[in-house]
Amino acid sequence: MRHLNRAGITFSSQSRSLGRRIALLGYSHNRAFLRSRRSNYLPLQNHLSIHSTTSRRYAEAFHTQLEDPTSAAVLQNLKTSPRTPQTLTEKIVQRYAVNLPEGKLLQSGDYVTLSPQHCMTHDNSWPVAIKFMSIGATEIHDNRQIVMTLDHDVQNKSEANLKKYRQIEEFARKHGVDFYPAGRGIGHQIIVEEGYAWPGTLVVASDSHSNMYGGLGCLGTAVVRTDAASIWATSTMWWQLPKIAQVTFTGTLPEGVTGKDVIVALCGLFGRDEVLNHAIEFTGSEETMKSLPIDDRLAIANMTTEWGALSGLFPIDSSLEPWLRYKATEAALYKNHELPEDRRRFTHPRLEELFASKPVADKGAKYAKKLYLNLSTLSPYVAGPNSVKIATPLDQLAPQNIAIDKAYLVSCTNTRASDLSAAAKVFKDAAKQNDGRIPKIAKGVNFYIAAASMPEQEAAEAAGDWDAMLKAGAEPLPAGCGPCIGLGTGLLRAGEIGISASNRNFKGRMGSVDAKAYLASPEVVAASALTGRISGPGLYQKPEDWKGVEFGEGDGISEETRMITADEALEKIIGQMDDLVAKGEEEFGNESISSKPAAEADVEDEERLVDILPGFPSKISGEIVFCDADNINTDGIYPGKLTYQDYVSTEDMSKACMQNYHPEFSSIAKEGDILVSGFNFGCGSSREQAATAILAKKIPLVVAGSFGNIFSRNSINNALMGLEIPKLVERLRERFPVQNMQQKGSQEIKEPAGNKESLDSPPPAPLKEAPRVLTRRTGWTLTYDVRRSRVEINEGDGKPAWSHRVGELPLTVQEIIARGGLEKWVKAKIEATG
Repeated sequence: MRHLNRAGITFSSQSRSLGRRIALLGYSHNRAFLRSRRSNYLPLQNHLSIHSTTSRRYAEAFHTQLEDPTSAAVLQNLKTSPRTPQTLTEKIVQRYAVNLPEGKLLQSGDYVTLSPQHCMTHDNSWPVAIKFMSIGATEIHDNRQIVMTLDHDVQNKSEANLKKYRQIEEFARKHGVDFYPAGRGIGHQIIVEEGYAWPGTLVVASDSHSNMYGGLGCLGTAVVRTDAASIWATSTMWWQLPKIAQVTFTGTLPEGVTGKDVIVALCGLFGRDEVLNHAIEFTGSEETMKSLPIDDRLAIANMTTEWGALSGLFPIDSSLEPWLRYKATEAALYKNHELPEDRRRFTHPRLEELFASKPVADKGAKYAKKLYLNLSTLSPYVAGPNSVKIATPLDQLAPQNIAIDKAYLVSCTNTRASDLSAAAKVFKDAAKQNDGRIPKIAKGVNFYIAAASMPEQEAAEAAGDWDAMLKAGAEPLPAGCGPCIGLGTGLLRAGEIGISASNRNFKGRMGSVDAKAYLASPEVVAASALTGRISGPGLYQKPEDWKGVEFGEGDGISEETRMITADEALEKIIGQMDDLVAKGEEEFGNESISSKPAAEADVEDEERLVDILPGFPSKISGEIVFCDADNINTDGIYPGKLTYQDYVSTEDMSKACMQNYHPEFSSIAKEGDILVSGFNFGCGSSREQAATAILAKKIPLVVAGSFGNIFSRNSINNALMGLEIPKLVERLRERFPVQNMQQKGSQEIKEPAGNKESLDSPPPAPLKEAPRVLTRRTGWTLTYDVRRSRVEINEGDGKPAWSHRVGELPLTVQEIIARGGLEKWVKAKIEATG
């Protein structure tokens, strides 16, 4: 439930604006009463006017209602406000929050201290250990909370990497931490198959695809290395409860369509940051959700990261229960007798307890956004090239005969036994037309396969699926991340085209920045490897009456067919009024922080001064260097090939900064510049080097239209300041427009028309103008006045300077930045209490 903050509203002298604000303010108090009386079925009367006290504990009404016995009795019972409805995400976070005030119910926007059920680190465990030791910690606070896996660079047999692996294993053994060695599997799959990701719990990992745990009804979200070190030392971390979006599935998944197709379609259909930095909750009817097997749910949840979300949570429902019960029976027969009782995670008694009181979203819980997708109208989809937001139906892409050089069945997204079986079926079915012999993959194509874990590979081997793909010519790789993150065998070379069942196809991630990568389901990857071009196995048959994919805002139920109770009708009215309040807050809030001439702003700001810590800079100023692109990801900011090298010098980090986005950035940007970019800057992986590389370049401040949440965390944790100023980005784009135009008579583009919208993959046709300027020295000066919470922009050329208000920089954040980052801040706290 949203509450209007009276103290945060600036009242205008205009009576119309004032009147609207007062109306909104009055409603913000009234809606609590409206929600409280949903179940009492009292009629809403035009003259009803209820006001609550600031404590929101008592309701008053007109005397005519108090005189009515029925109304009076109900109002008397409402003297204590009802429990605020919570989403499933809010309920899980509530459970793992520590030091909350008594009676505090968490809602979106709240900052909390969390103690997660588990925290997983992988190859970055040693860098985390170095941070842990550098802050003065000597013992892991709760070794049952921590899990360590080795999965990213498992093909690297260099002495340096083997030494790091030994150090991680020895550290884990010393502290009694659960440890899984190289070759055992990808960390996220281990967390799932070993029962760490338990439904209704909160599990974090220092990797961006922790969202995957949501496929089991476990709230999974990513943390960064510094957060992980804090959890090791204190069992806790800081977090802000994000906005929560509800995604409703309708219909049922057709034959030949998979969970991978669902999430690729979602990334493309809702590709304008609709769920950026949101927590997603998936829902649907029992019939709809039964059409999504658990492995499909895991794939969907995994790639909510690429969709821009912080988590992707499925319900704990009747489809999940048999999967859990199978795992519990399997553990009882083959595994639990080898484990101490406190390490037995899959047990039937624990399942009985879970389903006796499983957490669900409250009726009337408030969602920031509601979207829907009709699964029945979906077909197989392919993402790319080089962007997950270019999603094209396979039946539109296949006729273009796009030849491939490499195919990959790798990563934590789609290499479980069911995925390997689906891919192997393509070759087995082809064998029926080849005298029973498994056909070979197309000439000139390399096909790489790696299971998500050894148990999944063993299951595929037992079913004959692994062998079928080897007979077809697949090249096996160890269970691990490998090519998905640009490490080891089989990387894309310049000019090559690859198709992968993995989760991310950013430019340069899987090899050369001059290669192109597509994403698809395991069966499409296998069929493409067999034919040598992007194609499918032909399992999907489009219905004759198909009219297009049905998707949009809301829950997908038409008003004509909707059957609702009186409770739901009232909730709908309240929701509409909530949206009106939110719109008013945004409108009036923007009115109060709108851009103004600098001289006028100085007068206004005298009354709005922020306290500055001693030694903290009161102003930051520099020339704007503009990187005009949206969705610049962490691979673009800092190359994946350097991410798992632990001792990269500051000078080399500086040279690598923005290298995959623009190789010339390092020579254009100078010390003290202010980096300005577009929207969703820093999306992608959790690598903290995306922030530290910018600092290595001695750039003190990054400004963007919006940031990926994990980049924001890394920035604060590593003492890099960032500001979101959409107006500045828009103004820069007005002043420095992109003027690329395709020449008349140029060759027809043989790839999806949507490619022209991909910043990672410009149209291959000749250009009339020179290519866009990726990094531009603007000649503009930006000055951030921290004390006045205002930015001043001087565009030069005799233009008057203008200013824009920004959010206040809290003292806590100032302290973290002043200390040089969260790591040093925690160390100071430990020393102070030690």
